[in-house]
Amino acid sequence: MPYLTVPKESPVTEMTPIQLYVEDSGGPGRPVVLIHGWPLSAEAWSAQTDALVAAGHRVIAYDRRGFGRSDKAPNGYDYDTFARDLDEIITQLDLDGAVLVGFSMGGGEVARYLGTYGERRVAGAVLAASVTPALCITGDNPDGGMPFEGFAELRNQCRGDRQGFLAQFMTNFFSNPDALAVSQSQLDEALRIAGQGSDQALQDSIIAWATDFRADLAKLTVPTLVIHGDSDNNVPFEASGQRAHALIQGSRLHVVAGGPHGINVSHADEFNRVLLDFIASL
Repeated sequence: MPYLTVPKESPVTEMTPIQLYVEDSGGPGRPVVLIHGWPLSAEAWSAQTDALVAAGHRVIAYDRRGFGRSDKAPNGYDYDTFARDLDEIITQLDLDGAVLVGFSMGGGEVARYLGTYGERRVAGAVLAASVTPALCITGDNPDGGMPFEGFAELRNQCRGDRQGFLAQFMTNFFSNPDALAVSQSQLDEALRIAGQGSDQALQDSIIAWATDFRADLAKLTVPTLVIHGDSDNNVPFEASGQRAHALIQGSRLHVVAGGPHGINVSHADEFNRVLLDFIASL
């Protein structure tokens, strides 16, 4: 099995080494790193992987710590650690000229990685239905999605009824706004993947969604694509994609008409076309 070890040395105290599950298609083409959303895994990119490989790209997709087939670490469910995990993958695989594609909470990894480790190995960034720039409403961020208490309440709901919470969350994930935009089998598959996450990872990651990435986005100079559905129930476009596009100078914006949160599944053909066009332009 393709595992990569993140060593003990870390900004997080008492961190232990963990293994991350990494799929790498290999090949000499431009590397494209796919970073999944909550509560999924690299399997959620199945509609993109074949298209990217067919276009000649080297595709790397991994399961975030605590999710999918990666180790269920006891700690580290914050964006500084997530970015460090991404840096380990990029460094150990010796990627250069990579395109980082972050979906939903994966967009936070892209922003924090670039804000912390810089752009030396990166040719472009994609924020897809992303939690950037800052979802938590605060005094200096009145245009976020909800106050911190809202994130805490979501965590409590997940803690109190994991299965029920995941079922409702994933239904909203694929609805626009009330009608399901995917097949029942696609929803069932997403729920199967979601079931692999540990309780700790699921709950702590919800709190991480409240992270402020505005300072990270201010450092971006690489070409950036923002792609978002205009009917996103989970991460409303007005509080996220629209604001991220405005903050990132020279960024491209593509709005998926009628797109729910899970646009890479519900609108896979459109998503793939826009993604491939962006990568080809780099």
